[in-house]
Amino acid sequence: MNIPLTPLRFQRRAATLYRKKVGVVCGGERFTYGQFNERVNRLSRALQSLGIRKGDRVAFLSYNCHRLLEAYYGVVQIGAVLMPLNIRLSPGEFTYILNDAEASILFLDPDFIPVVDAIRSNLKTVSTFILLASAERPGWAIPRTYDDLLAEQSGEDVDTSGIQEDDLAELFYTSGTTGDPKGVMLTHRNLYLHAMSVLAAHHVTENDVQLHTIPLFHVNGWGTPQTLTCVGGTHVMLRRFDPTTVLELIQTERVTIFSLVPTMATALVNHPDIANYDVSSVRLILIGGAASPPELIRAVEEKFPSAQCYSGYGLSETSPVLTVSFLKHEHQSLTGDERYRRQAMTGFAIPGVEVRVVNDRGEDVKPDGKEIGEVIARSDGIMLGYWRRPEETAAIIRDGWLYTGDMATIDEDGYILIVDRKKDIIVSGGENIASIEIEKVLASHPAVYECAVIAVPDDKWGEVPKGLVVLKPGMTATEQELLEFCKSKLAGFKVPKSIDFYESLPKGGTGKILKRELREKYWKGYEKRVH
Repeated sequence: MNIPLTPLRFQRRAATLYRKKVGVVCGGERFTYGQFNERVNRLSRALQSLGIRKGDRVAFLSYNCHRLLEAYYGVVQIGAVLMPLNIRLSPGEFTYILNDAEASILFLDPDFIPVVDAIRSNLKTVSTFILLASAERPGWAIPRTYDDLLAEQSGEDVDTSGIQEDDLAELFYTSGTTGDPKGVMLTHRNLYLHAMSVLAAHHVTENDVQLHTIPLFHVNGWGTPQTLTCVGGTHVMLRRFDPTTVLELIQTERVTIFSLVPTMATALVNHPDIANYDVSSVRLILIGGAASPPELIRAVEEKFPSAQCYSGYGLSETSPVLTVSFLKHEHQSLTGDERYRRQAMTGFAIPGVEVRVVNDRGEDVKPDGKEIGEVIARSDGIMLGYWRRPEETAAIIRDGWLYTGDMATIDEDGYILIVDRKKDIIVSGGENIASIEIEKVLASHPAVYECAVIAVPDDKWGEVPKGLVVLKPGMTATEQELLEFCKSKLAGFKVPKSIDFYESLPKGGTGKILKRELREKYWKGYEKRVH
């Protein structure tokens, strides 16, 4: 008899083996895994009482909190589909996504009452609105809050025998950088096997305390609802990223693991009072979402001396983790700049994942760390496809391989290094320039807090690189100084032609810099040729 591969088995395991252990910390509330299990079951029954059935899409518009974590099991164990929404989207994007997915119900944090009020008349299928916490209730929300609904139901285990591993479990919408957002369909099997791969790679145990720095709406917080629950580790919820709050939680909860995007890492290591906090409990810090310069990896390890910091890589379409830059046995003796360079790479495939770098003819590039090609991947975590977009699914998944659109090199040890997104490659006078390479140089300047490099129009060269820089508080640098700094480290044609200074750069829900928004500002009025 085959037992379906579903993450529901992780939750049941935790409820059985770690029933008395604190599994979730959220603000002033603490829940054992036994209590968490009861709340998950109450949520399932509450949804059924509201008419939710197998296959229905259940949307959450929420910060990281224990209620959203409960939904990762309470929604899917009745066969419904969990759909967490990126809280930073525009009203128009919320409308499009909810209508495209034909969501039946929307749970929302009270902070989002105004935006939902503005769009609800345009929603075609959402018939029920439920507040996640007590607040002045608008007339269109049902009278009972999330916790009111749970209080009415039994906490006894729910029958999950009808769940099959190829059933759709979660639906995440991409950012829509190249058009309307697309729904990424992840099955129970995807989530189960992805979690097993990550556990094998990261060696997470019941002794780990993980701080949810990555929003759960971003591809299930990079797999943490499943991986950490499976081994009985402790979830520490973070409502929104704030460096001071992060440091306080690390100290008080004795956090051992957390993940960051580079902008978060930069904010954390530059916190003026970081030395006043006890961060000795931290053993592992993972940086993903964008390329990290070696200097940032070094800075993180200097500020968190008990921890090791590595880069990683993945996509919404891959559940998401594909690679990690752990040091292999033959690299353990590396020190200094060479070690940090290796740890800042995109890394090698985790167990259960195959990664290749191929040219336009589909041939593997030379494993010399120089020849550039597109990253393609094959694993059990590859999505079922895009929601109701078979043609676009077929365009990105070919012969079982997912074509990522990320350009990279690969070396003889199997480490890949992302050099840019296809769409971010700057083609200047016929030369291909990787924006990430320039960003790493700019970020290494002692006065630079964060930066982005984009293509801007040029009458002679078609387009040229431009640097957009935020300086560290109290520090100064001129455009000419930064250009000279780049000239000392880059080939002439790669040096930005100009640099603009910003107080801050626009960011998405996870803290990634929104290059599309920046490009639109500079290309307005021009017709950008397609690369």
